[in-house]
Amino acid sequence: MAHEYELLNERAQQLLRVLVESYIREGQPVGSRALSRDSGLQLSSATIRNVMADLEELGFVTSPHTSAGRVPTDRGYRFFVDTLLRSRPLDDVAVAEVRRHLDVSATDDPKALVANASQLLSNVTRLAGVVTVPRPAVASITQIEFVGLSENRVLVVLVFNDREVQNRIIHLSRHHTPEELRRAAHFLNEQLIGRSAEAARVEILRQLQEAREHMNSLMLDAISMAQQVFDQGKSGGASGLDYIVAGETNLMGGAQLTSVEKLKRLFEAFNEKRDFLHLLDQSLHAEGVQIFIGKESGYQMLDECSVITAPYSAGDGVMGVLGVIGPTRMAYERVIPIVDVTARLLGSALNARR
Repeated sequence: MAHEYELLNERAQQLLRVLVESYIREGQPVGSRALSRDSGLQLSSATIRNVMADLEELGFVTSPHTSAGRVPTDRGYRFFVDTLLRSRPLDDVAVAEVRRHLDVSATDDPKALVANASQLLSNVTRLAGVVTVPRPAVASITQIEFVGLSENRVLVVLVFNDREVQNRIIHLSRHHTPEELRRAAHFLNEQLIGRSAEAARVEILRQLQEAREHMNSLMLDAISMAQQVFDQGKSGGASGLDYIVAGETNLMGGAQLTSVEKLKRLFEAFNEKRDFLHLLDQSLHAEGVQIFIGKESGYQMLDECSVITAPYSAGDGVMGVLGVIGPTRMAYERVIPIVDVTARLLGSALNARR
């Protein structure tokens, strides 16, 4: 891909930028005459057609059957966003309006504030707004117990923050007596109390790597049990995340999303949540704005959509992610700074309510 980008000289880049901006603005395939007029380049129609043919061969534009004009492909949009976009920060008035809209929620309920942010994104962008519900504070382990079951199975009782109880069943390679299980639990309680599940997993791996040769059989058994427990509880992606969507009906007006069947699949996906949660979970661990264009999301129902996301933070940690979903033909230069600013201001609003 990088090699293909290098093949685009300044003239080709300028024409591609004008084509993408024109198509986003007008929604119609762009012909050579319009490109000549809008680009400001003194080029003949023949030269422009040659450049367009090169761009089409490289996969940046395509020609709809009904028109001699061209439209951007996902690859064309990606190059536009990464290299050609003239993104401008939101002006002070717009930032103040976003802040006012979030601050108007006097409620201390984070979910209500998130719903407000989702509606705000939808209203401002005229797309679908999506915001994940803030993740709860990290829970610390306060107790671990093992209870022997039949067929070498063991019930593991995990207590977090002295009140939340989780039960898991693990399968061991041999039978362990109640006394062995009690001693293993005592050893792990000494090692892991006060740590989060993730920190416990890291500590277990560290001990296995650094001290295996110095461990007696009790320690090795206990660590092996703990590894099963915390690997089993490891998030498969978006576990524990939930989100609120607003403005789904805005997508019905998108020129690319006119197929009732496609819209139906998209709305069903909103309701089922699973696929979107995995996509949002990727953004949760990223820095700054993330942009998924068309097939880049990896989910078929989003093949004709773009998703723009940003994580939001409060205190010293990421609490969730917000974004917008719309057709690939969206005003990226306007939407990207809106998502960025809203993420920052939602984090500030949540912080102020702590």
